[in-house]
Amino acid sequence: MAALQFFKCYKPLFRIQSRKIFITSGSITNKNFQKTSRNIVRLLCSSSTSLGQSTSTKTNAYGEDEKKSKEQQLWLYNTMTKEKELFKPKVDGKVGMYVCGVTAYDLSHIGHARVYVSFDILFRYLRFMGYEVNYVRNFTDVDDKIIARAGELGEDPLSLSRRFCEEFHLDMEYLHCLPPTVEPRVSDHMPQIIDMIKQILDNGRAYRVEGDVYFSVDEFPEYGRLSGRKLEDNRAGERVAVDSRKRNPADFALWKSAKEGEPFWESPWGAGRPGWHIECSAMSATYLGYSFDIHGGGMDLIFPHHENEIAQSCSACHKSNISYWIHNGFVTIDSQKMSKSLGNFFTIRQVIELYHPLALRLFLIGTHYRSPINYSDVQLETASDRAYYIYQTLKDCEEVVGKEEVEEENIRLGADIVECIKSFNDVFVTSMSEDLHSPVVLSAMSDPLKTANDLLHTRKGKKQGTRKQSLAAIEKSIRNVLNILGLMPPTYHQVLQELREKALKRAKITEEEVVEKIHERNAARKNKEYERSDGIRKDLAAIGIALMDSPEGTTWRPAIPLAMQEQYVPES
Repeated sequence: MAALQFFKCYKPLFRIQSRKIFITSGSITNKNFQKTSRNIVRLLCSSSTSLGQSTSTKTNAYGEDEKKSKEQQLWLYNTMTKEKELFKPKVDGKVGMYVCGVTAYDLSHIGHARVYVSFDILFRYLRFMGYEVNYVRNFTDVDDKIIARAGELGEDPLSLSRRFCEEFHLDMEYLHCLPPTVEPRVSDHMPQIIDMIKQILDNGRAYRVEGDVYFSVDEFPEYGRLSGRKLEDNRAGERVAVDSRKRNPADFALWKSAKEGEPFWESPWGAGRPGWHIECSAMSATYLGYSFDIHGGGMDLIFPHHENEIAQSCSACHKSNISYWIHNGFVTIDSQKMSKSLGNFFTIRQVIELYHPLALRLFLIGTHYRSPINYSDVQLETASDRAYYIYQTLKDCEEVVGKEEVEEENIRLGADIVECIKSFNDVFVTSMSEDLHSPVVLSAMSDPLKTANDLLHTRKGKKQGTRKQSLAAIEKSIRNVLNILGLMPPTYHQVLQELREKALKRAKITEEEVVEKIHERNAARKNKEYERSDGIRKDLAAIGIALMDSPEGTTWRPAIPLAMQEQYVPES
């Protein structure tokens, strides 16, 4: 093994600077997002008892608001050290983050959705704190699975992967995930991959065999430090067939020689293509350098993928260092990990055919990102019902407040409203700073929503002198948090209509048929046929349609079907 002082370093060919980012839920550019972030900081960090400053207030790029936000500490669980650590970026004010992307050979399932929603939350929260984030998320578009699927469909592998990359982009847009700063593809980075393999060979950590190049785990004593696995544990029960040409069964491919009918690229070792693990090492080094702040992905990537990445990157450059390894938990079905290989998966498209994408996102962030989350229709129904309640409450606030800006100057809200908003904002910052504990934030949202509904619908609430100002302040506080959580729709009216349409689809009934049932029930009540009236209400409730009576008449809203209400057990 080469002595450390003579160790050659792989050098990235270029760096990509952060580009303009577009938020999918509305046409908000990066500039506007930064302005919004400053307003959120102003709201969440202010101890003032008034409504706060007008959103038109100008703030310098590195003004007091950003300073306040950076005073908030963020603790993240580091898989490498197995403990929570205070987040400190390598460069003040800037964060480099790499998240392993999909292998593009099929539609993405909700296990994938959980990964990218989890890291979208981290991306958004880091930006809220005032950091400039260089977020790199790759596409694997050259891989055994892609080649196999292309063969089944009689399609060119690169054409197939391009198609599914675009499908993935649509899924991310549906789920309100912000685009990363850059999305490198393996097929565009062969020079960088080949260059890194050369460095690993030059540094004595790999060997050539008949056109293939293998990494030698025996030459990397630190192998296993991320996963905690010992090298001898990897010798039996390998995931792939044992290749007798390997020096150690745990050695893994950096370069694979070309096979007939497969895509290939020229290299110093002959025509071929890269192994899976080297792709991410080369692309992360290209865009973020030898050392950066955060590397993330699902827990299934800890071994062997991330373990092998560490070995490769450190073998290409001894200065390679990643500060925080972040991994999210699995989505399970009947306590089994959801995966394509097990055949127990639901694609994102299948789920959002019947449930609103924001309900799916709410479901995914309703459990802490590191804990397993069990997929079920009951959980999605519950998330959908919760989403409807949130957006209906905020729409009602908006309607009472009106389109005109509520006068903020010289308005003093009641102590109870001030305390309600302050408590919610404090919980938001405290919980998100404690390893992104989004479930606590969602739970804390109940108090301001209840307060808003009291102001909206109770006799006492309607009589409050500062009712409009209170509702405006509560709506603004919740809206700002929803923005950071990626749960803010283009309009409340639109998302409520879409939630209703999904509920009708699940119930296999049209809105016209629901209205007809309401007319039938009204007639039954008028004729004092109360048993029939109750029967109509119960039949609709059984399929997830709740009727609501008021002096203005009877309306309907989506609800959890009665049978599912009995099954529901809250996630711990």
